[in-house]
Amino acid sequence: MALTAARIRRKARELGFNLCGVTPAQPSPTLSAYLRWIQKGMQGEMGYLSRADRVRRRQDLRQIMPSAKSLIVVGLDYFARYADETILNDPARGRIAAYAWGLDYHNVIELRLRAFADWLAEAQGGGVEQKVYVDTGAILERSHAQQAGLGFIGKNSMLIHPRRGSYFFIGEIISALDFDDFDEPQRETMCGTCTRCLAACPTDAFPAPFVLDSRRCISYHTIENKGWIDRELRADFGNWIFGCDICQDVCPFQRFAEETDEVAFLPMDLNQVAPKLTDVLMLDEARFSQMFRRTPVERVKRDGLVRNACIAAGNWRDERAIPYLIQLLYDASPLVRGHAAWALWRTMELDSSKLLTDLYRREDDGQVRGEVEALLG
Repeated sequence: MALTAARIRRKARELGFNLCGVTPAQPSPTLSAYLRWIQKGMQGEMGYLSRADRVRRRQDLRQIMPSAKSLIVVGLDYFARYADETILNDPARGRIAAYAWGLDYHNVIELRLRAFADWLAEAQGGGVEQKVYVDTGAILERSHAQQAGLGFIGKNSMLIHPRRGSYFFIGEIISALDFDDFDEPQRETMCGTCTRCLAACPTDAFPAPFVLDSRRCISYHTIENKGWIDRELRADFGNWIFGCDICQDVCPFQRFAEETDEVAFLPMDLNQVAPKLTDVLMLDEARFSQMFRRTPVERVKRDGLVRNACIAAGNWRDERAIPYLIQLLYDASPLVRGHAAWALWRTMELDSSKLLTDLYRREDDGQVRGEVEALLG
């Protein structure tokens, strides 16, 4: 049987993927926009996005694999509806983006993609050069997925399927296989005059439709930013401690989202959805590993998550957090000490002056001292 795009889509469904499309291994039509984006520094500290070798790969997929002729792009739903949504907005809890409620998607999808690639090679009699990527390669994934018919690009820069919303992961196989029946691209956008996502962003991370400035994005700062978070942004983070779903949740197409059948993406307990902030503030390395092992949250490490929880506690401004924040003024991590100082000031205001002055006197880290100086004026 000939290896057609239709046959490939059927196999994708057999492997549990919800979406699949096949597109030529050609440069992304949004390549110029990406180049302008990195020239403006909107990638923040994600230096890998602007590295010269990776830019070349995005410009020409043959830099990754010289024999590349096609991209097989798949989508796998992760949307799960939590029974009590009031928990998500409880300021006493730290909210985690829905994609991270279950096990790490990289591992789940990569196993299926490798099985997919093996099937493709076998169907062609073996010897087909292929590469598998899940959010790791130097590929403009959403643009190629749009070209493969998986959805359109929204004003929030997300890939949106008109009948599924945007709560799905993307993976791809770069293949040396060629096809006569590539899938038709989806329309470039179907947003029309809607600007809900732009208006809903609390940090104004969208300077223009279809343009995300990572330097103002909650998701970027709570995951990718390994250092200090701008003081001017912290008060707008609400109770997010890992990622952010705001610009997806307000999208009208999200009403079509289908709940995932993949049990690996379902939360094992409430700690994977919205743990108590006081519990997160108490985390040591062992407890952090126990709570978040094999989930996407693991990548920010203990210090990063506690830093994020300090910001959420500062936005909560409840006296129940005070004993935990005071303890964190003695934490081994300067990053944690500095953000705990900010949260204490937000919660206690002038009543925190003595605590912060004592911290300043014993502190030998310049950034922590600078934080306290800014707070005390």
